[in-house]
Amino acid sequence: MALTRRDFLRSATVVTAGALTGVAAYGVAYERHRIERIVRDVAVRGLPPALDGLRIGMITDVHHSAVVSTEDVARAVAALQEVAPDIVVLGGDYVSFFDRTYAQPVAELLAPLAHAPFGSFAVLGNHDDEREVPAALSARGFTVLKDQRTAIMVRGERLDIAGIRFWTRTAGEIAGVLKGTGGTTILLAHDPRRLVEAAALDVQLVLSGHTHGGQVIIPAIGAIAGRKFPVLAGFATRENTSLFVSRGVGTVYVPVRVNCPPDVAVLTLRPAAV
Repeated sequence: MALTRRDFLRSATVVTAGALTGVAAYGVAYERHRIERIVRDVAVRGLPPALDGLRIGMITDVHHSAVVSTEDVARAVAALQEVAPDIVVLGGDYVSFFDRTYAQPVAELLAPLAHAPFGSFAVLGNHDDEREVPAALSARGFTVLKDQRTAIMVRGERLDIAGIRFWTRTAGEIAGVLKGTGGTTILLAHDPRRLVEAAALDVQLVLSGHTHGGQVIIPAIGAIAGRKFPVLAGFATRENTSLFVSRGVGTVYVPVRVNCPPDVAVLTLRPAAV
């Protein structure tokens, strides 16, 4: 019996729907739990010799909730803890949709990272409230930077670490936070779109999350949200400013990841080639 065009299209639709269902099921049941540890060098303009080799451990977008389990968060923390980075940074979105129920639990899960040799620093994301989440992190020993900066000494060299709120966006606002910095500056900005302002202000390095790496990457199409950001995940530069974006740990809106596993990052600072 000849296959009609209608029969072919009906069969193709069924096969495609079945394939998509299988991919989604894989993304829910497996890939969103498959935490990777990214280990890479990051080039930083004008990095002093004393800071060459400094290792920063980064964890972001935990989104601890009913669908991002204690076990997932604990595995992510352990993946960083076992490599003992020199500095730890937390990039925001510890809970989802301002759910304060998870503020204390997520802070407790992150607590093993709170006392890195040169400090452990945190900023807030767009899902975090301004009171309970930062208070819970501070109580465990993290330095929470809300439009603030701090200077630390590393091997006799000054390193400035600044952190901005998600809603702090203009170059003027960020310049106010950076006032008084000198030498090497790292800007913790939940949203990687702040690369534009950071480059205008000649910041050396920006560390961000927020994107989840796209969370769902469709072959030949990519991530739906990809066009909004300078980079969805990994390393990028703009003028003299370097940027690293983590895919984060958790999920939001839908508990699925496809072609985009969660990650924590271990970044080794290296001087950029002149």
